[in-house]
Amino acid sequence: MPNIVIIGAGVSGLTSAYLLSKDRSNHIAVVAKHMPGDLDIDYASPWAGANFMPMSAKPGSRWERATWPYLKRLATHVPEAGIHLQRCRLYRRRKDEEKLERDSTMLSNVFAADPWYRELFDDYRNLERSELPEGIASGCEFGSVCINPVLYLPWLVGQCRANGVTFHRKTVAHVSELRHLSVDGIKADIIVNATGLSARKLGGVLDDTMYPIRGQTVVVRNVAPYMAVESGTNDGDDQANYLMTRAVGGGTILGGTLQIGNWESQPDLSIANQIMQRAVNLVPALTDSKGIEHLDVVRHGVGLRPGREAGVRLEKEQIDGVWVVHNYGHAGWGYQGSYGCAEEVANLVNSIIPVAKL
Repeated sequence: MPNIVIIGAGVSGLTSAYLLSKDRSNHIAVVAKHMPGDLDIDYASPWAGANFMPMSAKPGSRWERATWPYLKRLATHVPEAGIHLQRCRLYRRRKDEEKLERDSTMLSNVFAADPWYRELFDDYRNLERSELPEGIASGCEFGSVCINPVLYLPWLVGQCRANGVTFHRKTVAHVSELRHLSVDGIKADIIVNATGLSARKLGGVLDDTMYPIRGQTVVVRNVAPYMAVESGTNDGDDQANYLMTRAVGGGTILGGTLQIGNWESQPDLSIANQIMQRAVNLVPALTDSKGIEHLDVVRHGVGLRPGREAGVRLEKEQIDGVWVVHNYGHAGWGYQGSYGCAEEVANLVNSIIPVAKL
C-alpha cells in the first residue's frame, strides 16, 4: 500500500486526490496551507469563474479533452457538485481579428475561426449576423458548463473523505519535510506537488519561472441569460470581458483582468467599474438594458492565477530521495483541465509505485 501525500488543496490537488483515492489500496493524505472555505489571494481556485472554455492548441488539447466528459457528467447527473449546463457565446471583435490571426496564444486558440474544440460539442454553431453585438465580426455558441467553486471544492473534499483521504492544514516549506514528517502515522512514499503559485517558494522546487496573473472580478446577483466572452477590450491588453452565472445561486461573475506580474491584493474600484460597464454593454439583458447602476453587487474579488513560462509542469522527479509528481502552472485553465491532468498524475504515480515499494 503506497503512502501518497498531496501538497495543495486547490482544484488540481483535490482532483488528483479524488482520482488516486478511487484505488483503495492507496493511502492518501492532503497537506495544504489553504483549504476550501478560505479566501486568500494566493489560493486561486475559489476565485475562478469557473467554466469550460478550451484554451489549448489542438496538439496540446489532451487534458481539456479528457476533462470535458467528467464535467458534463457531473453537470447532468450530480447536482450536488455545484455544476450546471450553460450556453457559452464567444465574440470576436473586428479590431482583434488581425491580432488573433497573427498571434499564437491561448486567446487566439479560444477565438480561432475554425476551432478544434467544435468537435467536442454536439450543439456547436456559428452565430448569425443578426445575433452579433455592435463591433463584433463573428462569433460562435456551444453548450458548456459553469462551476460554483463554493460548492464544488467542498464536494471534491467530500468525495475524497468517502474514499479515505485525510486532510491536514500545514504550511510546507520544503518537500523533504514530508519525507521525514509522519502524516497519519506513515511517511510519504510519493509526493504530488499541486502547490500552484507557491511552487516558487517550495523548497526542493523553487520554480522561479512561476508568475502571478492577477484576476479582478465582480460578483453580482443579476442573472445572465448565457455565458459570454469577448476577444478583447478598449480598456487595455491586460483587461478581459467575460461573464457567467454560477450554479445553485452562486451569482454571476463579471471579469476581469489578466495582469501579469501584478501581486496587488486589493480590488481597484476604477477597474471594477470598467468591468461592470463592459459586461452590461456586451449583454444588456443582464440588467434588462437599464445600465450599470442596476447591477446588484455581492462582492469584489482578486485572485492570482498560477502562470508558468513553459506552461503546466506535469512530470515526475526525485527530490532528496523521494519521488515527486508535479502538477502545477495551469494559469487560467485549472478547472477545465483538472481531470485530464489528474489522470496523468495517476499514471505517473502508478509508474513509480513498484519502485517506491522497494
